[in-house]
Amino acid sequence: MATLLYSISLVLLPLFSLADGGSIGVNYGRIGGDLPSAFKVTNLLKSQGINRVRVYDTDPAVLKSLSGTGIKVTVNLPNELLYAASRKQSFAYGWIRRNVVAYYPHTQIEAIAVGNEVFVDPKNTTGFLIPAIKNIHQALVKYKLDSLIKLSSPVALSALQNSYPSSAGSFRPELIEPVFKPMFEFLRETGSFLMVNAYPFFAYESNSDVISLDYSLFKENPGVVDPNNGLRYFNLFDAQIDAVFAAMTALKYDDIPLVVSETGWPSKGDDNEVGASVENAAAYNGNLIKRVLTGGGTPLRPKANLTVFLFALFNENKKPGPESERNYGLFYPNMEKVYNIPFTVEGLKDFSGEISPVSGGNVVRDLTPVKRGGNGSGQTWCVAKDVGKDKLQSGLDYACGEGGADCRAIQPGATCYDPDTLQAHASFAFNSYYQKMRRAAGACDFDGAAYVVTELPRIGNCEFSTGY
Repeated sequence: MATLLYSISLVLLPLFSLADGGSIGVNYGRIGGDLPSAFKVTNLLKSQGINRVRVYDTDPAVLKSLSGTGIKVTVNLPNELLYAASRKQSFAYGWIRRNVVAYYPHTQIEAIAVGNEVFVDPKNTTGFLIPAIKNIHQALVKYKLDSLIKLSSPVALSALQNSYPSSAGSFRPELIEPVFKPMFEFLRETGSFLMVNAYPFFAYESNSDVISLDYSLFKENPGVVDPNNGLRYFNLFDAQIDAVFAAMTALKYDDIPLVVSETGWPSKGDDNEVGASVENAAAYNGNLIKRVLTGGGTPLRPKANLTVFLFALFNENKKPGPESERNYGLFYPNMEKVYNIPFTVEGLKDFSGEISPVSGGNVVRDLTPVKRGGNGSGQTWCVAKDVGKDKLQSGLDYACGEGGADCRAIQPGATCYDPDTLQAHASFAFNSYYQKMRRAAGACDFDGAAYVVTELPRIGNCEFSTGY
């Protein structure tokens, strides 16, 4: 058994390394009358370990303040400039010269967002998008920056015709030929990525009678099965992103990466804005950060580590619309945190947020319908929570060692070795021990690393034991 435990630790720990996770950035909006100076904001970013920022323009004070910091910057060509950029190559040359060349490389501009959610722009700027992207790219070529700075355009989820179930995701038909296909061809040719603004809050607020809050906040929940492919989703964020991936796949552009250019949850809202609260905002953003930094993609793309930009850095008191619009900030204008969440891998060590039990690389696929325990079967199973590698490894070692669980199936080459993740292997071992103990009370705990489910878990092609 000592050899077995050593091989599990040796194989799994590097694969679950936090350093192999995705990346977190923030959106720095400035529609507020009481915001701190750009210099103070840059110091705030550095103090919090935030190394990516997206701005909605090319304000000189902001770009100068970021010079020499090593913080990667995404700048924006606003929607109101799309017409000029699409009509005149000379305008694109001048814009790049003044707003990019003047600061690069001391300010590490890594991407340009051309427009923002143009499909819902009331000024109908959609027709200008593709010509503007091409002209801006040609300007980057002129200044030999085309291989160093990527171009894309953030799209809202309203660009989808269908988003549920995720596997049926598709783009609005009227946008496919004139916009999406040429944009995807450009992104593929230039090695760029699609930017997506995704807000589970909006879906929950509008459908709180059918979407659970725990599912929306990455908390423990039984999950939702996609009836078309059997994939089980444990959070709404993954389901929304996979709807976009499915829509891209339907057009045969499944090789293009995706960056979440905006996502967030408001800490305050009007009386009719269900779910807007400090507690829920802290849970959503804190658990999302943990979800991203600990690695793994979505159920549909389990190997796609994501770059995610949180919206927004500050509460912005001059934004129009409902109360929530002025309360997405992670910080108040005085630079105090609205709620205490970490932004770095190091900070996660002291973060006690609860997230859904299975996500990212640990894909759960229901291959056949199974009974719920509450429907008469009385059967239960034990699976691992996402509680960090140390606690999972400790539980796994105990189950396969002193606990006497049968862990042969998760050895290299065996039937349950894939998916090769710590959480998947721990789930199998925990359940093996739980069934061995005849599902006794307390047998599915492992120092808080496991919990009981009433539906048969199947990870990859591995079917879990139903008892000894």
